[in-house]
Amino acid sequence: MLFEDDPAMKETIASVLVPVAVPGAYTYRVPQGVTVVPGSIVKVPLGPREVLGAVWDGEPDAAINPKKLKLISHVFEKARPLDDELRRFVDWVANWTLSPPGMVLRMVLRSEEALQEEPPVPGVRKLEGRAPERMTPARQRVLETMQEGLAWTKSGLAHAAGVSASVIDGLLQQDVLEVVSLPAAPPPPMPQVDFAETKLMPAQQVAADGLVASFDQGSAVSLIDGVTGSGKTEVYFEAIAEALRRGKQALVLLPEIALTEQFLRRFEQRFGTYPAEWHSEITTKKRGRTWRGLANGDVRVVIGARSALFLPFVDLGLIIVDEEHDGAFKQDDRVPYNARDMAVVRGHLSRFPVVLASATPSVESRVNADLGRYTRFELPERASGAALPELRAIDMRNNGPDRGRWIAPELLEAMKETFADGGQSLLFLNRRGYAPLTLCRTCGHRFQCPHCSAWLVEHRFQNRLVCHHCGHSETVPKTCPSCNATDSLVACGPGVERIAEEVESLFPQARTLILSSDLPGGPERLRREMKVVEEGGADIVIGTQLVAKGHNFPKMKLVGVIDADLGLAHGDPRAAEKTFQLLAQVTGRAGRVTGGGRGFLQTYSPDHPVLKALMSQDRDAFYTAEIEARRAAGLPPFGRLAALVISGPEKMAAEGYARALVRAAPNEGAVTLLGPAEAALAMVRGRYRFRLLLIAPRQFDLQGYIRHWLANVPKATKGLRVQVDIDPQHFL
Repeated sequence: MLFEDDPAMKETIASVLVPVAVPGAYTYRVPQGVTVVPGSIVKVPLGPREVLGAVWDGEPDAAINPKKLKLISHVFEKARPLDDELRRFVDWVANWTLSPPGMVLRMVLRSEEALQEEPPVPGVRKLEGRAPERMTPARQRVLETMQEGLAWTKSGLAHAAGVSASVIDGLLQQDVLEVVSLPAAPPPPMPQVDFAETKLMPAQQVAADGLVASFDQGSAVSLIDGVTGSGKTEVYFEAIAEALRRGKQALVLLPEIALTEQFLRRFEQRFGTYPAEWHSEITTKKRGRTWRGLANGDVRVVIGARSALFLPFVDLGLIIVDEEHDGAFKQDDRVPYNARDMAVVRGHLSRFPVVLASATPSVESRVNADLGRYTRFELPERASGAALPELRAIDMRNNGPDRGRWIAPELLEAMKETFADGGQSLLFLNRRGYAPLTLCRTCGHRFQCPHCSAWLVEHRFQNRLVCHHCGHSETVPKTCPSCNATDSLVACGPGVERIAEEVESLFPQARTLILSSDLPGGPERLRREMKVVEEGGADIVIGTQLVAKGHNFPKMKLVGVIDADLGLAHGDPRAAEKTFQLLAQVTGRAGRVTGGGRGFLQTYSPDHPVLKALMSQDRDAFYTAEIEARRAAGLPPFGRLAALVISGPEKMAAEGYARALVRAAPNEGAVTLLGPAEAALAMVRGRYRFRLLLIAPRQFDLQGYIRHWLANVPKATKGLRVQVDIDPQHFL
């Protein structure tokens, strides 16, 4: 029973989950005359402050003296209670990730503003039979604009009629117009299922028909495995159309904000209107409208980043995870979760289909498809009919550039040919800034972040040295801080800014553009520049990994990878997979529309299996080899991983606690425990970090093991923290 009468107080009590890191719900008194149900959104006192919370399932603690219970301070009666399915999903995510359920709820209850209706805005409307004492051309235009009898905002009417606001005020004073209240925002237009249906190729049609059929199979998961440019988006648009026909809402998860602009335009072309958006760059007001619109059903389709998975849909019936392999779907802080996997869970709990799409699916998804857990739809050809790009490896040991240069002669010659033919070239380097390291050639001093064990990256355009882990920034000094030598600081290695500098010296007539997430202007600037590239407004583009994420650049003919070995040089067990995916995606930008694309990979290891698989364009051979390697090592998806990161302000204390954890680990033969070892990034934001890694068989209850383990060790004190990461994707 959720609530229990207390005769002395004549009040009820309720379990309320609050968005803080505590193990479960707290018990509160419900005000007299107020009714709450499981899922009711409330505000409650918590210590010296008031926080949002939700009435939760489970019995409140009736043994507590009611006089000691605090009273729920406010119930958001106009906000729709969180439904059973969303509450179950919150509990499931908390249990899987070993996170406090309140921290998962925090991702649902984004802000108090979203729970309150926007106040109406004043508007004006024409009174029947009224005319001004003196008619002027400006007044005439206003009245003609209002002929249909609709109400307008004053500023909107003035703009539409081409007059100043004083003209509107004059008509109000003469009682020709009256003031009325207008809703703050009208409901968004509904997507039109049959607005502009797309003619699909045979393979696309087979996949689209399969996705439509999956709606009658409950919690079916489909994988669209299509080469770059194969029209995966058009295929899953048909699944969205089917969801809308059935009166359901749809969610599309994208890994990168920069992808939204192109997606919005394609969605509008197919459905006649834009979907709602949900990501960190939209305004607070827009977020509130989208949150409320999904809860009351006014919003039918939303595209968003991983956090959109926790929105309060009233009738969610489809989730699509585009670029499902992308590491951006994994959140590493607070509640470490993989949005791709949790999307599958949400579909399973609520029994609706989930669609995963990628040109380079994750190994986990490929194995699930091979085992029949997912239905795989293969799109082996580009929708345009264009051939995949021809790929070549440039052996930098024998054919590298001159000293001080970074573009090999063979790639440079190909760029000249492409520029002469009017095509676009893309140079890819997954390093932001000008140079990854700055040192003094007199004394050898290296510029390191004071808060992290990482070198400061020079950003020459901003004249700053920046840490890409904590954000520390300082001006590039004129002299060495160690030996005071002047003109002795030298940049080591290239970043995208340095490659751009070389390109501009070699191609002074070309329109050169850098695409990097840390340049001034943020996502809005990136969206504008992506459109410039799409429309052919740049000849040579230099970009980081964000250019590899599903963009369609019709005039792109050539892709050059400056350092194809970059992702293979560390101990990440997924390094081969990630490098294959990244390089296949970025080279796939070439020749998507007209064909004739070429890709050049500069490498010191041309015989590496990953690069050989790319050169031969034999995706299946790569996946077969990688899957067998994972199986032999007992790594996901054939085994399970969990990481424990122990951090603290003092190195010895953090290491000591990590070693104490290892000594207290339960003796379980099925679990292999590695560590403690210093993290690859041993210090971040002033905290020293040690890692433990657990490897277990796939069917082993790893969460239960860790839960029991941590419940029986001394609690971390003196600033020490332990973060558990189930199924880690990153190993820094």
